[in-house]
Amino acid sequence: MNLGLHPRLQALERQFAPSPLTPIIDNELARHQIEVWIKRDDLIHPVISGNKWRKLKYILNHALHLGADCIVSMGGSYSNHLHALAFVGKTLGIRTVGYVRGEQPEPLTPTLSDLRDWGMELRFVSRSEYRQLRDYKHHDSLPGLKSGQYWLPEGGSTDLALKGVAETVAEIDHDFNLLAVACGTGTTLAGLVAHAPVSSRILGVAALKNAGFLVYDVQQLLGSQGISRENWQIALDYHCGGFAKTTPALRSFIREFEIRHGIPLEPVYTGKLLFAIYDLIRQDYFEAGQKLVVLHTGGLQGKRQS
Repeated sequence: MNLGLHPRLQALERQFAPSPLTPIIDNELARHQIEVWIKRDDLIHPVISGNKWRKLKYILNHALHLGADCIVSMGGSYSNHLHALAFVGKTLGIRTVGYVRGEQPEPLTPTLSDLRDWGMELRFVSRSEYRQLRDYKHHDSLPGLKSGQYWLPEGGSTDLALKGVAETVAEIDHDFNLLAVACGTGTTLAGLVAHAPVSSRILGVAALKNAGFLVYDVQQLLGSQGISRENWQIALDYHCGGFAKTTPALRSFIREFEIRHGIPLEPVYTGKLLFAIYDLIRQDYFEAGQKLVVLHTGGLQGKRQS
């Protein structure tokens, strides 16, 4: 289905800035003869940044063309996805509902406070109930949906999201051998694999522990588009203890990287991604002369954790 961009989304997109490609210059990269560029999708919008907008764009377009007036989705207490969705809902005049993993914290986290202030209805569910919500993959599959409600799976993980991620690849006007991204649901990775040059390699860095299932999930998303490629892999050993977990080494790396390069990172996704890239460079994982593009997926809610 080829739907033109809805006028309400066209108006919103005019608020977005171009996403620059920034070279990272430091002695360590020079010693290993590796070029690293960061695609600064964190700069496209102060709230709806990075892959959150890329994934939401055509999902919202589908919802609006269906006449939906309420988006229902799910996420954690510091969810970048729900944060972006709530803001978009407020901006577009669409009601939003968020199923939030775990008991309601008192006080609300800064992220949840934003969601509430932007009008999102918060529904706190147990971890087991939350896992069950992951079984519903299609916009009309969640039991109990009312007329006008549109179900959006965790992290915007649908095949429509891949179309938005494709636009990220199209904007990269620099030759590269490898494109790297952090992985939560694997949706952005799938979009990059689907649309990057077949001559390049695509590397995902898992942000969560025991994430081998992401390989299957990415294969499923690619299969839904009739795509089968083998030029990608997922690094599973940089989760630092699990999703939203951190270590002194990771925190130290983030501080030093931000001081040296002035690029904000957070410990859930982008920090682990760059931490992994530098560790792999030290291990000579990449051949000398390789050009790496690292996608900064925005979403800095992880920095707000106490």
